[in-house]
Amino acid sequence: MIALPSLHAFAAMALTVAMFVGFARGRMSIEIISLLTIAVIAVGLYFFPLEGTSSTDGLVLAFEGFGHYALITICALMVMGRGLVVTGALEPAARVLERIFKANLQLGLLFSLFIAFTLSMVVNNTPVLVLMIPIFVALAERGALPASKTLIPLNAASLLGGLATTIGTSTNILVVSIAVDLGMREIGVFDFTPIVLGASLIALPYLWLVMPRLLGDNRVAAAHAPRMFHTRLRIGGDSELIGQEVAAVLPKLPEGIRFHDKMTGPIQPQQRLHMSGSHQALEDAVRVLKGELAPTWVLDRIRRESGNRERDIVVVEMTVTADSRLINRTLPTSGIADLHGVAVLGIHRPDRLLGEKANYSEVGDLRISEGDVLLVMGLPEDLQDFATSDSLLMLEGARELPRKSKAALAATIMGVSIFTASVGIFPIAISALAGAILMFLTGCVKFERVGRALSAQVIVLIAASIAIGRVILESGAAAWLGELLSLGLQFLPPAGVIAAIMLFVTVLTNFASNATAATVGTPIAFSIASLLGVPAEPLVLAVLFGCNLCYATPIAYQTNMLIMGEGSYVFKDYIRTGVPLVLIMVTSLSAMLAWSYGML
Repeated sequence: MIALPSLHAFAAMALTVAMFVGFARGRMSIEIISLLTIAVIAVGLYFFPLEGTSSTDGLVLAFEGFGHYALITICALMVMGRGLVVTGALEPAARVLERIFKANLQLGLLFSLFIAFTLSMVVNNTPVLVLMIPIFVALAERGALPASKTLIPLNAASLLGGLATTIGTSTNILVVSIAVDLGMREIGVFDFTPIVLGASLIALPYLWLVMPRLLGDNRVAAAHAPRMFHTRLRIGGDSELIGQEVAAVLPKLPEGIRFHDKMTGPIQPQQRLHMSGSHQALEDAVRVLKGELAPTWVLDRIRRESGNRERDIVVVEMTVTADSRLINRTLPTSGIADLHGVAVLGIHRPDRLLGEKANYSEVGDLRISEGDVLLVMGLPEDLQDFATSDSLLMLEGARELPRKSKAALAATIMGVSIFTASVGIFPIAISALAGAILMFLTGCVKFERVGRALSAQVIVLIAASIAIGRVILESGAAAWLGELLSLGLQFLPPAGVIAAIMLFVTVLTNFASNATAATVGTPIAFSIASLLGVPAEPLVLAVLFGCNLCYATPIAYQTNMLIMGEGSYVFKDYIRTGVPLVLIMVTSLSAMLAWSYGML
């Protein structure tokens, strides 16, 4: 007869259920529930300490998550990911994937899932996902699938890949090490890969076709269509398109670009092409045509001043008011660049003014009118001075331009960090922290902007999950649940034993941590194998698999939390998509384990 759990164990289980229910209902923010959980643990253990501990030990247990290596690792990975974004280091990879997604959205997603799965078999899945997150956020901005529909499937694919080898995740190594210490043979790197590949083939259609449909679109619906800016793009002297016929170049340009001059003959150096398009489309046209949207000397001066002042270049939209001196002037006659050191990249004419008589100068330049919106590039102080001096209204949504001069440096830092962690030279915590520090020292990420890289929601959620995992382990709740499981398994067939162990460890890893699940589950699997007279290896593999089926909650694994902010996910998104995947994997993996070891 199994004894009743201790009061501490009962309280730990009750608190875990309450936290889960609070997250699932969604009536309170994740930050508040996480902080309340930490507070309950701190106050409870202060007045009712665990056996053999003091009140202050309880405070340490409750708050140690804020200094835990897992939290430091995730924050460092966020900083490195921010470095790749702000330097534009991943733009080439994003453009390659963009071409695949443009050909076929479903094909692009399938290709991406395959890449995430394959890389995670031999490389720790955390850095794999860190590399892919900013790429897919950029793709979403370019019109591909929204990040909310791709990041959870990508995360699931990387977790499946990490499940396939003993080196795929640190948890796999932990389970195998504990099993060897208990007397089992050492499992080879690819010994159970065929089992995981078979189960993954069953799960892949769900990841690819079903899971994105269960997730909402996190993109904010635009109140109006993108503004179309008129500009004159200057062809650079080094453009590879010089001498080509305009008709041959047009298919290479992004959608939404419209020419306003008669385009015939070959392209000439320094030719000025009158075109219009959205800001993103104009930037893509600049890249294709190797040109500029403003005089080169102005742009060079802005970039030089950016380096001298250590300030980021910003692009912002400004509305021309009735008092502006710019009205009826053209850009060449306005003197904006000389007076303020900023560059006007284009002019948007609102719909209400389009019906008026065309307001062009003798040489074809558009005259500025009240209500026009200027797309302006410069340093923040210069932009503010320009807006104040010339009576312009600066609109919300200023955008910092990537510091492309540091793109190669940021990519190198990230690559070295991932390589050293992947081959085992350094733990991921050390390599990620070193990479984040180098991002700061080299200026790839500015320290005063680090708040944009970090998510307060993720930080407190990680701290709360670490605290609840420790309480479940230290209070004896995990051990009691294991004993209860052992009591009931004697009545099940061998295949049912495998499924029950896997499901038990899966629940434990989704509510506590995979390290806790591995530490508790592996000895239990050995004990049950001895009790029932069955081989220990399939039961240990059931523990290993269960530790990695952490799809159903954001607190189950660090990559679940990494994608939470970028995907604008709520707790229900993980439950809605993760629970079916857990059931698919538990069923398929249990059946294949039982078949492989002759236990059917």
